Amino acid sequence: MKTTVSLTVNGEACEGDVESRTLLVHFLREQLGLTGTHVGCVVGECGACSVLVDGTLVKSCLMLAVQAHERDVTTIEGLATDGTLHPVQEAFVNGFALQCGFCTPGFVMAAHALLTRNPDPTEEEIRHDLSSNLCMCTGYVQIVEAVKHVAERRRQ
Repeated sequence: MKTTVSLTVNGEACEGDVESRTLLVHFLREQLGLTGTHVGCVVGECGACSVLVDGTLVKSCLMLAVQAHERDVTTIEGLATDGTLHPVQEAFVNGFALQCGFCTPGFVMAAHALLTRNPDPTEEEIRHDLSSNLCMCTGYVQIVEAVKHVAERRRQ
């Protein structure tokens, strides 16, 4: 049996029919075509599927699409504006804070959530907040530096 879900994704109203067991990550990727949110471990360990739901960072592999009904979801695609990268996205690119790129959307979303909540985090706070995401290519140093760079630019 399918249920209709209505939600706002990246500022646009969306609707779709889903089975009650459909994960939010699968709804975003398969029904809405938003493939920037990656499917990694599907058990909430890697963070590649991280999105914002009502401004809170969540792992979309742990949330059902029906739980997002009438909520506001922001994916990695929703951070850029009119083809211009969000400052966090730009910092990741300019700081070489990615290698294979698989984990990058989740890290960008986690960094964005951190900087929204705490615009001037310490390195310890950055490392703590990003510890819920995994990078198999060991790009952690560049990732932390990219987040620090965004915070520094905001202070100027």
